[in-house]
Amino acid sequence: MTDKKPLAGRIALVTGASRGIGRAVALGLAGAGAHVVAMARTVGALEELDDDIRKAGGTATLVDLDLKRTEKLDALGPTIYQRWGRLDILVANAGILGPLSPLGHITSEAWREVIDVNLTANWHLIRALDPLIKKSDAGRAVFVSSGAALARNAYWGPYSVSKAGLEALAKTWARELASTPARVNIVNPGPIRTGMRAKAFPGEDPQSLKTPEELVPLFLRLVDPSFDESGRVFDFKTGETR
Repeated sequence: MTDKKPLAGRIALVTGASRGIGRAVALGLAGAGAHVVAMARTVGALEELDDDIRKAGGTATLVDLDLKRTEKLDALGPTIYQRWGRLDILVANAGILGPLSPLGHITSEAWREVIDVNLTANWHLIRALDPLIKKSDAGRAVFVSSGAALARNAYWGPYSVSKAGLEALAKTWARELASTPARVNIVNPGPIRTGMRAKAFPGEDPQSLKTPEELVPLFLRLVDPSFDESGRVFDFKTGETR
């Protein structure tokens, strides 16, 4: 009997897979048949994810990796190549909020950490994984941005700058891959019931927000081999693209 799962046999890497949006997307990809390479810093949460994936009949490989360890990111490409020879799907979800503070009050260390995790680490991922995405018959990459990339509200400096830079980075890669079968897109989740959202808006009722699981169908659409748009930002809340 033929496996009718839409992503059967595909290899998918998800960063920030231990909680929130990354966890939900990892479960969704596994449920659609992909083998998930789940990457995060929290080993216990990764193991819980692995248990849930296996209970649902899926498979996963766990990667305990801090995005600030750029030498480890650089080694990721060769490691994946040796085992699978390609990468079909990248979901670059990991990120941090950083301080919500006037620009003049932010320390250089805090600024550097936000830029390193939200922007520079994703450049390292692209550099390491570009050859592997090109080896796929339909490589798909999705980066997770934020409305802060455009809103640029007061006190959100490091986060806003990092997400604006991330969108520019992803769109640049999309154009570089235009002559290949690979496609690169961006998701702006909007207000979602996550720990980061609770930290940014502590007085907000989390029950008023969409859950990470509600985002999963959008991600599955963007990573499907038949999806052909590239270099676009998909706004989950409004349904608009830009």
